[in-house]
Amino acid sequence: MKQVLLGCIADDFTGATDLANNLVRAGMRVLQTIGVPEKPLDAEVDAVVVSLKSRTIPPAEAVAQSLNACAWLRAQGAGQIYFKYCSTFDSTEQGNIGPVIDALMEALKTDFTIATPAFPDVGRTVFKGHLFVGDVLLDESGMQNHPLTPMRDPNLLRVLTPQTQQRVGLIDYAVVSRGADAIRARIAELRQQGIGIAIVDAISNEDLFRLAPALADMPLVTAGSGLALGLPSNFSIQPNPRAAALVPASGKRAILSGSCSRATNAQVADFVSKGGAHFVIDPLSLVKGVDAVELLAQQALAWAGSRLGEQPLLIYSTVAPEALQAAQSRLGVEQAGALIEATLAKIALGLVQEGDGQLIVAGGETSGAVVQALGMTQLHIGAQIDPGVPWCAGYVRSSGRQIHVALKSGNFGRTEFFTTAFEQGRST
Repeated sequence: MKQVLLGCIADDFTGATDLANNLVRAGMRVLQTIGVPEKPLDAEVDAVVVSLKSRTIPPAEAVAQSLNACAWLRAQGAGQIYFKYCSTFDSTEQGNIGPVIDALMEALKTDFTIATPAFPDVGRTVFKGHLFVGDVLLDESGMQNHPLTPMRDPNLLRVLTPQTQQRVGLIDYAVVSRGADAIRARIAELRQQGIGIAIVDAISNEDLFRLAPALADMPLVTAGSGLALGLPSNFSIQPNPRAAALVPASGKRAILSGSCSRATNAQVADFVSKGGAHFVIDPLSLVKGVDAVELLAQQALAWAGSRLGEQPLLIYSTVAPEALQAAQSRLGVEQAGALIEATLAKIALGLVQEGDGQLIVAGGETSGAVVQALGMTQLHIGAQIDPGVPWCAGYVRSSGRQIHVALKSGNFGRTEFFTTAFEQGRST
């Protein structure tokens, strides 16, 4: 069996497909696993992305899961490990980015790595160590209102320093713009200063391509998914359209949305305004807990009934920040999120049982819950629908049937994404 060239660990499921998408675009054959496999790899691929749901769990659990993934990937031959976090660099105040980086550095016996969430294709850029979302700083982008991981400081050095045992430094744009040799020299300088992690500026894809060669011999890299565009060339891999080939899609169509991000709210509004069939789940209706989950799922599936077909339908709990906060005040932040995820996961399973073969899921936590409910253990990565969002194919455990899924980060996608996605990026 051919050994894996690049082993990747992603801290949520949409982030995993986002990363895998960029590796496929760069020509790699990629397999995404749901959790750490129990058996050795049995597919001929260049890279494996292990999807974890570790962004908001206790740091010790995130570390344990990440180390387990790292050990499995190394056993498959992976010479370089890529720890992928969100392009908004969001985590809890206690982690989990810093603690996971520390643990992976120790496991891989390295004293230095880089960190850059930059992904210019979706408007995430880093300049002077500050993260921008589009034209505004991170803390003005809506992420300051994130229900689980609010981000109120755009300075990544300040964000990361309290989370890690390493000293944090900066490779700024003036260095990056001069290319790989200048970056290597700066890395050597930082290591002499005792710096263990360097935030790297990048305001364009070209910056990421300049960065990548300087990382070729680094045991561990940490980044958003943008860096993945440049890394495959370190392994002499060139873009190949056949890397994104999937079996043709079939079956009925549906969209499930649990994200409350600005982007997803706009996508829901666009779909509804254009007359798309839709069913809304009010988070406050879940105050009765598990019983409410079952009732709401039944109501949604009954509504879907004859509507489920070639024309996509939308079932969503996406609400404005004020409504979400009202639900959180009644249920608690974690409980509100868990009940919404459970409801949408149960609905997803019911839709697939009714013949849904093409499913779009919006929101990282929601995507994780849905994929786990469907019992999917592996996803083959297909063509890109929108920057950072590919079609994927995987098998449903209960039926053994293969379906196509697209797992969209809440902050990703054009406003018209829900109305156009089913026709985009198709590959046979």
